[in-house]
Amino acid sequence: MSDIKEYTDEIQHMFVQFLISDGDLFSRCMAILDSDHFIRKYRPVVDFIKSHTQEHNTLPTIEQINAVGKVELEPIANVTPEHQDWFLSEFETFCKHKALEKAIIESTDDLENKNYGAVEERVKAATQIGLIKDLGLEYFENPKERLEWIKAQAGAVSTGWKGIDQKLYGGLNRGEITIFAAPSGGGKSLFLQNLGVNWALAGLNVVYVSLELSEQLISMRLDSMVSGYAAKEIMKNMDDVDLKVRMKGKGKGKFRVKYMPSGISANDLRVFLREYEIQSGIKVDALLVDYLDLMMPISKKISAENLFVKDKFVSEELRNLSMERNILLATASQLGRSAVEEIEYDHSHIAGGISKINTSDNVIGIFTSNAMRERGRYQVQFMKTRSSSGVGSKVDLKFNIDTLRIEDLEEGEEGAEALQTATLMDQLKRSSVIKADEPDAQEAVSQSLQLREFLKGRK
Repeated sequence: MSDIKEYTDEIQHMFVQFLISDGDLFSRCMAILDSDHFIRKYRPVVDFIKSHTQEHNTLPTIEQINAVGKVELEPIANVTPEHQDWFLSEFETFCKHKALEKAIIESTDDLENKNYGAVEERVKAATQIGLIKDLGLEYFENPKERLEWIKAQAGAVSTGWKGIDQKLYGGLNRGEITIFAAPSGGGKSLFLQNLGVNWALAGLNVVYVSLELSEQLISMRLDSMVSGYAAKEIMKNMDDVDLKVRMKGKGKGKFRVKYMPSGISANDLRVFLREYEIQSGIKVDALLVDYLDLMMPISKKISAENLFVKDKFVSEELRNLSMERNILLATASQLGRSAVEEIEYDHSHIAGGISKINTSDNVIGIFTSNAMRERGRYQVQFMKTRSSSGVGSKVDLKFNIDTLRIEDLEEGEEGAEALQTATLMDQLKRSSVIKADEPDAQEAVSQSLQLREFLKGRK
């Protein structure tokens, strides 16, 4: 607790004298030093000391300081390590309190306009002011202890799909953001909902936030996934569905479904999670947001048409939320029109540009076709993986069109990629009959053969 209860003229005079007494001491305070924290009398002095130190890499002389600032200062003699520790602690508290005071004063208009997100962000920034105390770790010391900590604290959490887990070296990690990308109607919501079911049945407490679909519609989909009844059979078998859902959820994690309007920010999610945990007493393990493209940045005036910048801020803020709360976080993003006719996705297909890809830890493309969907197949393509070498690889999954459940393929089942290749080969055979006397016939035949060889190589 601070020994100082009021930051009088004398106290601030002493703080400045401590700062000019030792170059190393000043350097340690440089990151949190702000002239606005001081009364008007000392602001020119603090600004001059900062600018001089940054430009010349040394403190100005006492004569320079007193001449420029028109004050009478002198260094404190015989500053012991104990005195330094006291000063650093008190000065850190001073800077934090003054920053908080400034944040509250500047938030008056936002409070009147009920812009609580901006107020919270400003106050949060003030409370996070502090001296650097964590100097990292010494790599060569205690490697076993370091590895055991990683194993205990940062282990990957299974997605519930073995094929995906294998490509991600065990699953997804807390404090990261994963984006599922697909064209419109390509299965983004289905994947997030199935992932939520997988995690809840594995004992994790999950919050699913939808910015499009109602809580009731999402819950009916979940009813099919959990009970095994086709969506059209749910109403006819309500009692059985009720029993199966209750039994499946007994002793498992919680699964909260919440609708929020599009245009929300990461702060809105932060406030909801805090309120949910306070009222329910449940610690949230995983957050699913359906979906990123419908969110807006925190208190930043950005046009909704400027997708690159908007998505950059939103993805960074979601990742910060994931790290701050140490939770699993997955969301989704739209693939642009250029991806509609493609069978392999790359970064250029992401709507809004590459900004959200740069921020995300994993980007997983969802691919299917009418033929694949009829056969009950989805394919995921790893467009980015920060913690594994899975980029460019693919995993085929089984999809039950009635229950909407997405699961691993059974051993020996035909993969989606093979199905897609076969479909393309069939189309090629039907459309590649060429008459010998047609112009450029030999070139067309050559191109057709090359395409067939390419497709064969994909099997």
